[in-house]
Parts: sequence; C-alpha cells; structure tokens
Amino acid sequence: MTTTAESPDTGSASAAPRVDCTADSAGGLTFDVIATSDADATLVLRRHGANPGGEVRLPLTPAAEGLLRAVLPSTVDLAEGVWDMCLSFGTGPEQRLEPGVRDLRALVDREPGPDAERIAVRIPYPVRSGELAVRSWLRRPHAETGTLGFEGPSVTVQGRLYGTEFGTDAAVEARLRGGSGRVHRVAASTGGGGGDFTFTLPYAPLADGLDAKEWLWDLWLLPGSGGPAVRLARILDDVPLKQAIFVYPGAKAGSAVVRPYYTGANDLSVRVDAVRT
Repeated sequence: MTTTAESPDTGSASAAPRVDCTADSAGGLTFDVIATSDADATLVLRRHGANPGGEVRLPLTPAAEGLLRAVLPSTVDLAEGVWDMCLSFGTGPEQRLEPGVRDLRALVDREPGPDAERIAVRIPYPVRSGELAVRSWLRRPHAETGTLGFEGPSVTVQGRLYGTEFGTDAAVEARLRGGSGRVHRVAASTGGGGGDFTFTLPYAPLADGLDAKEWLWDLWLLPGSGGPAVRLARILDDVPLKQAIFVYPGAKAGSAVVRPYYTGANDLSVRVDAVRT
C-alpha cells in the first residue's frame, strides 16, 4: 500500500513543526524539518509502549532556507517498538512533530538479498494523536509472509526466509498463547534454495478442545537442522499497522470460528473464537 506524498489529516490543531520523511530500501530514513532556527537543533527519538527506554539523538543541519535535515542510517540499530519523535533546541522545551509528506516508495515490495542476516524496517506514521512516530522492526533471521490462500477450513501461507537456510525437516509450529505449552506442527515445503516456503495449516486441530471464549495461536517457522524458530511476520512494505488493512475470512471448525490475523507487531497469528449459542 503506497503512502507516497501523503499529507495526512492529523486531527490536531497544534502548531507543531512539520517534518517530511523519505525512506530508502535499506531501512534508512531522512527527515526534513521546517524550522526557522538551527541553533543546537536535534531530532530526538524515544521508545515508548510496553518496553520503554532508549533514546536516539540525530543532529539537524541546514539543508535549505528554513529547512533542517537529519538522517537515521540503516546501520544504526533501532530496537523494535514505537519511537516518538521530538524537536529539541538546546535547553528549550522539546516539541512534538506533525507529519508532512511521507515518501515511502522504496518500502513497497521491498526485497532484501537472500543472504541478508539482519532485516531493519522503520516506517514513519502518524499516531492517533496526530503526531509523528516511527515503528521499528529488527529481525535476525526473518520469515516474511506473503499470499494467504483459503480453501475449506485451512489456510495456505506463502513466504520467504531471510538470514538462515532451510534444513530437510522444515516445519511451522502454531503455539497456543498463554503458557499452556500446547503446540501443533505442520510440514513446510521449501523452494530450490531461494528461501521461499509454503505450508497449509488446518483449522480443526487448533479448535479441538476449546475451553475458553478464544484461543490465540502464534505461528513460528522452524527452518530445520537445529536452527532457531523464526516468528512469521509481514513487515517488508509501507503499512505500519496490518490489523485494519489485512482482514481475512473465518471458517467454521467444530464449535468455533477460526481466522488468521496480524498482531499489533505485524506478526501472523490465528484466532479461535467460540461460536455463541
């Protein structure tokens, strides 16, 4: 989904400085801030949410009359999460930033090299309050989901693995959230060395024995040959929040309705809801 040259309606009447963002395919970001002063100007990113902490400070330098520029290189690690952005001038109070044009064309259909050991994704977007933030992912290795197909009470998922190789016993595990230790495993078929994979997950085993209003299953790719499990996710595009964009159909399985969905972190999971009677 392209958000190129988008100037969103922030719903805010504040006079916050505006910042334009340009993404590159490697995961770097360039920020252009409209400001009349450049004295000790710094762009500050702070992580918030469930795992707060961490700060990145980027110096702002004049790029044109009334325009300051800062660059976040792809080589600078930005821990996973949501990062608030502020403008700082020396000892004065910090100012939150309002999103301007977001040029995210380089993120659409992004295709890292097959041997990439580190996938860094940063997507600038307006939060509910209308201010600018950056959603960051940092995966080593990474299993990117693609097309999901539906035929009967099952889902077939296609994807690509980055940063590690498949063994002969590759599989996908659905792990029931909540600490029960319950797992359902299916085989994963792999392509000819290109990192592509596919698997079909039947819904019936995920709904069997449902004893709550809902169960949530998280999906992990096991590359095989002793390699670490890799969380399935979709992050290689320009959509920071997948839940409202990628909505999939549900299917009946026993006394439940089962459907895949993306979490708030864009990881792929499966939801099992008891049918109301």
